[in-house]
Amino acid sequence: MSQLFLLYESAAGYALFEKLQSEEIVEQTDAFQQSIQDFGRFSRIVKLVSFLAFNSAENALSNINDVSEGVLNDTLRGLLTTSLPSKKKSGKFTLGVSEEKLGSAIQEELSIKCERSTLTQELIRGVRLHFAAFIKELKEGDVAKAQLGLAHSYSRAKVKFNVHRVDNMIIQSINILDQLDKDLNTFSMRCREWYSWHFPELQKIISDHTMFAQLCKFIQDKSQLTEEHLPQLEEITGDPDKAREIVNAASSSMGTDISELDLVNIHQFADRVIELSKYRTKLHAYLQKKMHDVAPNLSALIGEQVGARLIAHAGSLTNLAKYPASTIQILGAEKALFIALKTRGNTPKYGLIFHS
Repeated sequence: MSQLFLLYESAAGYALFEKLQSEEIVEQTDAFQQSIQDFGRFSRIVKLVSFLAFNSAENALSNINDVSEGVLNDTLRGLLTTSLPSKKKSGKFTLGVSEEKLGSAIQEELSIKCERSTLTQELIRGVRLHFAAFIKELKEGDVAKAQLGLAHSYSRAKVKFNVHRVDNMIIQSINILDQLDKDLNTFSMRCREWYSWHFPELQKIISDHTMFAQLCKFIQDKSQLTEEHLPQLEEITGDPDKAREIVNAASSSMGTDISELDLVNIHQFADRVIELSKYRTKLHAYLQKKMHDVAPNLSALIGEQVGARLIAHAGSLTNLAKYPASTIQILGAEKALFIALKTRGNTPKYGLIFHS
């Protein structure tokens, strides 16, 4: 029967164990499961061969990153070459690993047979449970501290290493932009309804929401509007004819009179609508710049906003690039697609790209 060694990667360091030839591990029985729980019995099944401690938190993070990516680094290579039997006997033993990618790297570079069977996983589970008891150099609580410190460092490094972090800025921007469009539309309609009690004719003359809010702020009481205000009205509307039409409409308006307090509140609300509109313009310019930097070809092909919506819907630019054409075609129309499949009707032809 060939020897079986176990590689265990802990937060404190690498440990190499050897499975002893014991009858208790011939089969996966209840007795075997009980022996895993009891250190006295488990220590008769496996023994510690070698332990290589990490000398710093940075060293631990570097090694665990290599393990997660399936990279055989110099530290682990040194442990395996010095602690395992010589290469002449490499065919007579097997190395049990918990990470399949790492096992493939070890087998390829060192020609050591690696396996990840049910038995090896159960034995490694027992090693994990009693690890502190095997390593005499570790004091009580050392393993827990090392695990906690490494977990924080590993998580922090993974968040910083997020390959989609540039995409995240675009996804957040387009989501805010879409929300702003909805809010601006709602607020503008409220502003129109509120001021139209006083000056209903203005709503028919001016269709632009932001311009309407600016005129609300400037005109306020329609009875005070005279020919002297034509230059300011022309500056806001950019059209002399519209400015003249507003003055004429104000002189014969059918709207009700309004109190000073109501005008103050309308003025303040119009201010908020204008500020929100200015912020929306700035955000759109920011999104255009980000899209030209991150996805210039997509921006040139279908525009910044539709391109950003596709990225947001796919989750990232990488995901979008991997999608087949048929999937991209119906992105944004999933609900209609599932309804069509359920009712056996016609499937949608286009999704978000219809707006391009």
